[in-house]
Amino acid sequence: MADAAPTATVLIIDDDSEIRYSLQRVLSGRPFRVLSAASGEEGLKTAAKEKPQVILLDNRMTGLSGLETLQHLRTTAPKCMVILMTAFGTTQTAIEAMKFGAFDYVIKPFDFKKIVTLVENAAKAWLDLYAAGAAYQPLLKSEDYKEGIVGSSEPMQEVFKIIGQVAASDVTVMITGESGTGKELVAKCLWQHSHRSTKTFIAVNCAAIPENLIESELFGHEKGSFTGATAQRIGKFELCDGGTIFLDEIGDMTLSTQTKILRAIQAGEIQRVGGSETIKVSVRLIAATNKDLEKLVTDKLFREDLYYRLNVVRIKLPPLRERLSDVPALVDFMLQRLAGEKKIRARKVSPEALAALCAYPWPGNVRELENTVYRSGVVAQGETVLLKDLPREIGGSSSGGSMVPWPAAKSAEAAAAPKAEVTASNAVAPTAPAPVVAPAQTLPEAYDLLYRLLRAGSENGILEKIESAMIERALKETDGNHAKAAELLGITRATLKKRVEATKE
Repeated sequence: MADAAPTATVLIIDDDSEIRYSLQRVLSGRPFRVLSAASGEEGLKTAAKEKPQVILLDNRMTGLSGLETLQHLRTTAPKCMVILMTAFGTTQTAIEAMKFGAFDYVIKPFDFKKIVTLVENAAKAWLDLYAAGAAYQPLLKSEDYKEGIVGSSEPMQEVFKIIGQVAASDVTVMITGESGTGKELVAKCLWQHSHRSTKTFIAVNCAAIPENLIESELFGHEKGSFTGATAQRIGKFELCDGGTIFLDEIGDMTLSTQTKILRAIQAGEIQRVGGSETIKVSVRLIAATNKDLEKLVTDKLFREDLYYRLNVVRIKLPPLRERLSDVPALVDFMLQRLAGEKKIRARKVSPEALAALCAYPWPGNVRELENTVYRSGVVAQGETVLLKDLPREIGGSSSGGSMVPWPAAKSAEAAAAPKAEVTASNAVAPTAPAPVVAPAQTLPEAYDLLYRLLRAGSENGILEKIESAMIERALKETDGNHAKAAELLGITRATLKKRVEATKE
């Protein structure tokens, strides 16, 4: 026997009795419990007593305005989804509504069918927020937040072992890896665990300094040594005496500067540009690059003797696509840090959104993930980042991650079925308490396929397999219509034809 339809409580706050009647009538035909209030003051009392999931709130009312009521609701009912309604769609009102945490903003007169869909989406968003909040458990310990480097995957554990082995010595370390993998964080970790941790740490991006200024930046200059040198300048090596200097993108350094770096390493001596005095410095040097230094040495673009001096110990950082199991902990770490530094409200990620983040290959590595988390945390309408808050290339609402309507009914068999596994940390979405019953959560088929393929990233031809699977899925959904399938995939029909033929070879 099927369960009764799940019920979400919807509160309509509007001083226009006709609007209240019309909305009550259209929403009462859905699985909603509909309440109404004729003013902001009455609405706040009703919201406190009934705890609705969704509130339809008029902006221009006698007494408290909609925006004023919304601000009070953020304190008294912070998790409810508020849809602001107004007949005067000004820029200021739209900005203020979203700033105060409205789920959406609609202008009168509106299409009642669209209002129903909007309320269904808001109710579904509330369920996602509840599920994420109930499932959330801190993934990291306090020391992980302090270190700033997060990862329990095997590749990162190897990195941590090497850091522990060499941090206490003064050995020169070369850190390699793709852009955005966290090379400077590793350098700082080496410094923090060394006997030089009480002294200065200075990071220098060699690629960001003009060629004619890098020697002055690193070694300093004397007054009058070149045009514009109006005063003596102390360089980074001298400022860092007794500490650690991190030279990022060292593969972009000129040969003449490389010679001076070699002397600083070998003899512990530097000379300011335009100066004759030899200055003794004690500096632990850590270098990093995303270039192939061996090839640069072969091409005579990098000094071989400097290469061997720098490459005493090498730490190779894995790209994020090779350690996707670390994504949940990374996201948790980033959200907690951004909440403190950038004052964003989001603290958690819904299981559905986390699954999408775990399925994405992250060509920009950890830096891209951090930017995505920051962006999504800013646009999130509460403490939880939902799937719709993600960018379109990762599965956000603008690329097909639209909200699922509030379920019309739910069978007892479905209610008893276990929830699908959706995160790399084996988190399971719980069932919301009565009177709201959460629908069974399953990964969209496409995300499930991508996730399984990417998790098997060591397998040869992974990108080809993904492309082939996506083409097959698109053709299946369009009943073999190549024009529609190409449009769905965002490619031309000719390109699709070539790729289909390639898979047959």
